Amino acid sequence: MMFAVIALLFPVIFWLLDGLVRGRIQRHRTGDSGIRIPRTAKQWWARGTLAAGMLLPGVAAPIAELLGLPAVPLLDHWPIRVTGLALATIGVLASFGAQQAMGPSWRTTVDPTERPALVTSGIFAIVRNPIYTSINVMVIGLTLLVPNGIALAGLVFVITGSQLQVRLIEEPYLREIHGPSYREYASRVGRFVPGIGRLHTTHQPQK
Repeated sequence: MMFAVIALLFPVIFWLLDGLVRGRIQRHRTGDSGIRIPRTAKQWWARGTLAAGMLLPGVAAPIAELLGLPAVPLLDHWPIRVTGLALATIGVLASFGAQQAMGPSWRTTVDPTERPALVTSGIFAIVRNPIYTSINVMVIGLTLLVPNGIALAGLVFVITGSQLQVRLIEEPYLREIHGPSYREYASRVGRFVPGIGRLHTTHQPQK
């Protein structure tokens, strides 16, 4: 029960840091909050899938456990749940830090009318999408923290949503506005994990 209650805090913390606090910092620095509403059906599907992947393990799974839904026996062990708590904490903080590292280029989703600068330094020199990497770490942590079937479904959703958002929305947009600069960057830096998912100069992802 204790772990389920703790898990419920993470969506609130995430929203406060990555939404309210980050938006206010962005507005203070640039005069613009950086918050954008999806414009296309493709954007809505990607963002919706990603949001479901966060809400299922962060809200639905802990509530279900409090109501009596049993955990997956293989994962229902105290050390695994504590590991999940640590990963979820790291994921939340890392996501906020990665958003801070984007500086004025930070947006909640792409706006085709805008041309923010390409960020390739700091954590972005290690992976191209550290925010999504961090969100996935957070959700893996939440899944281990409250390891029931709902949380496991959420993990599938967040992985799928991250892939949709990056591959179908953000990478085509960045290739369009930054051209050779982005292709060169993407050819040497991994997508979510260092060294994995680099793009060939022919614009095709590595197998």
